[in-house]
Parts: sequence; C-alpha cells; structure tokens
Amino acid sequence: MQDGLVVVTYVIYLLLGVALTLWVGRTLSRNGRVFLEDVFCGDRRMAEAVNHLLVAGFYLINFGFVVWYLRPSTNVHDARQVFDALSVKVGVVLLVLGGIHLGNLWLFARMRRNRARPVPPPLPDPAPDPAPRRDVGAYRR
Repeated sequence: MQDGLVVVTYVIYLLLGVALTLWVGRTLSRNGRVFLEDVFCGDRRMAEAVNHLLVAGFYLINFGFVVWYLRPSTNVHDARQVFDALSVKVGVVLLVLGGIHLGNLWLFARMRRNRARPVPPPLPDPAPDPAPRRDVGAYRR
C-alpha cells in the first residue's frame, strides 16, 4: 500500500506543479507584454521577442525544479501523509514561482528606471578667445 500512495503523491504533485507553472507562465506572458513594451520604448517586436524568451526560460527553470523536487523527502503511509507531503512540495514550488516572478519584475523595473534617467547634454566647446594673450614673462628683464 505504501508504494501505491507514493505513486499517487507523485502523480498529484506533478499534475499540480505542471498546471501551476503553465498558468503562471501564461498569465505573466499575457500581462507582461504591456510592461515590456514600455521598458523597450514601444518597440513591439523587441518586447514580444523578450517576452517569448522569458516564458521559455521560465518554463525550463520551473519544470526542471518541479521534476528535481519530485525526489522523496518523506515516507507516505496514509492519506494524511499524502496531503502533508503534497502541501510541502507544492508550497515550495509556489514560492519558487513567486521568487522568479519578483526577480523578473525587479530586473525590468531597474531597466525602466535606468531608461528614465535624463542624460545631461554634452558640455559646449569653449569659445575661442577673441584677443590673443601676450606672454607677460617676455617683457620682464
């Protein structure tokens, strides 16, 4: 019975981990487009390309973590332990998803802030002196 519960725990965990990752990835992709267009000064092609790259990276990291974290951390003997194990595993996956999301937001907010800083105009060249200067030392004797 123990092996059966472990398999059930794994299947439920994988289903929840994959479903949550897909939902968060799609939500971030859909709602992040506007933000990325602003970060890239209205350049839609660049914003769309970066959005696709971010989503691909997001899925790779999170699916990799979900599978890596699948390893057994506790023995499962009854239904209560199934839910205990699932709550810990799914909770950690949600924390990782949230952490990656906050990291992306911080990065793009920083890019946006750096773009918004005004660049000071270059200093003008000094005007040429209208009257030539005399070497004062040449008149001393």
